[in-house]
Amino acid sequence: MEIAHPTPWFPAWGVKFHRPIDNLDDLISKFNDFREDNRWALLADEIVASEVHLWTSWYALIRREKRKEMIARTPDVEMLRLMSGTHQIKSAFQRAGVKKGDERAWIIYIPKKEKVDIEEIKIGRRIYSDKDDGARKLAEFIGAKIIPKRPKPIVNGLERIGIEGSFGNLNYSQIEDLFLTHMSLSEL
Repeated sequence: MEIAHPTPWFPAWGVKFHRPIDNLDDLISKFNDFREDNRWALLADEIVASEVHLWTSWYALIRREKRKEMIARTPDVEMLRLMSGTHQIKSAFQRAGVKKGDERAWIIYIPKKEKVDIEEIKIGRRIYSDKDDGARKLAEFIGAKIIPKRPKPIVNGLERIGIEGSFGNLNYSQIEDLFLTHMSLSEL
């Protein structure tokens, strides 16, 4: 039996493009021009494993941001880097960014946190609904529509972020564990 995580939804919206990505530069340019700030990011569909994966990556980002230890210059790129499990920005875009031919993606909003203390973090349950209109407008602007889905760990995602191996009989929890372990490599 799978273990359910009582984790609140991360502000992430699955999107389906009206047609597969053909002009990646144009899409990224539109996304960057229309978003309100660099706390909005566009991630490849397969690389988002779960709410826990997103929140764990977020916590690592917030901690690095507060300590001024981010490798990337902006939170959106740092999130991409963390989720791809690498120190290299170029590799992060190749692994976790959208690419030509992709039909689906995730639009995420990276919440701000004033004080970071693992024992006192309170995740606002309204952050998802507070940013929903912005995500819908952003999706429309880049030629996509919001689809009803939440993240789930899939083997294709492991392969996309560069994990090699035989994954034939893994359950969701085991796949999620591999994503989390790989993400932690970007912290070393």
